[in-house]
Amino acid sequence: MEFFRQTNIDFLGKRRIIIWISVAITAVGMLLVALYGLEYGIDFVGGTEIAVQIRPEPNIAQIRSVMDKAGFSGAEIKSYGRAEQFLIRVREREEGGATTTAVLEALRKGFPERSVELLKSDRVGPKIGAEMRRNAFLAVILAVVAILLYITFRFEFLYGVGATIALVHDVLIAISAIAIVHHFGILRIEINQSVLAALLTVVGFSINDTVIIFDRIRENRERYKGMNLIKLMNLSINETLSRTINTLLTTMLVLLALLLVGGEMLQGFAFTMLVGIITGTYSSIYLASAFVVEFVQRFQRVDLDAEYRKLREAERAAAQA
Repeated sequence: MEFFRQTNIDFLGKRRIIIWISVAITAVGMLLVALYGLEYGIDFVGGTEIAVQIRPEPNIAQIRSVMDKAGFSGAEIKSYGRAEQFLIRVREREEGGATTTAVLEALRKGFPERSVELLKSDRVGPKIGAEMRRNAFLAVILAVVAILLYITFRFEFLYGVGATIALVHDVLIAISAIAIVHHFGILRIEINQSVLAALLTVVGFSINDTVIIFDRIRENRERYKGMNLIKLMNLSINETLSRTINTLLTTMLVLLALLLVGGEMLQGFAFTMLVGIITGTYSSIYLASAFVVEFVQRFQRVDLDAEYRKLREAERAAAQA
């Protein structure tokens, strides 16, 4: 199904406005992150993981309410094994054993008519959490560098740099969005392993769309030798636009379903992916190709804009004749 057929949208004609808008959004997002910081899950700061059995079985919302009242806000709670068994992950307040005791006491006080039994207790120390945080940051950096090398090998180094800038933009926007919604209480999202997985998936999604556009640019360069680069890129983006929009919409529907009905444990992943695929589609269309055009103009001293304006004027004149 094609929603857009034979479009002729001038994506790169207004690229500088789009670039400045992207710079402004990224700068504001990073400023908010610097001011308010990011909330890390116990994967990255350390904490205690406790498996309990509660009979008769309560629902997760009831357990969360009990934990919040006991001062364990932001606890991760999910089913574990049987229906009446739950896995609770909380940040450290005291030593590991004392935290386990405090959680059990809070549950027994919150559910006085139920049986609460400890199944197991494990602790992630702050040093291990800090190491995992560093490894997570390194994983994102290595993914971006690997993609830069791949695009350089498959296309050209200049295109690889453009794709890398678009990827970094997507990751920064996603992190900024997490900081904003968490700070203002819209969604309670912490930076944990599922959010890290979402960021890495965003990198893959974004580069896939960029590669498709770059592939079409390479094909059209062979087909239309000597065509103005801006016109060539606009043509290539328009030719792949239907595929881009179809992929975006179908992925968005799945992520919206996860975000709305998937529960709190999946909210971080779904929200990060949702923001990431939207910015990834936008950056693939505008930023990656725009960088190549700007580089050619500034450093190879080719006035692509002047050539493109003349072509547009000639096309308009021919259409009116």
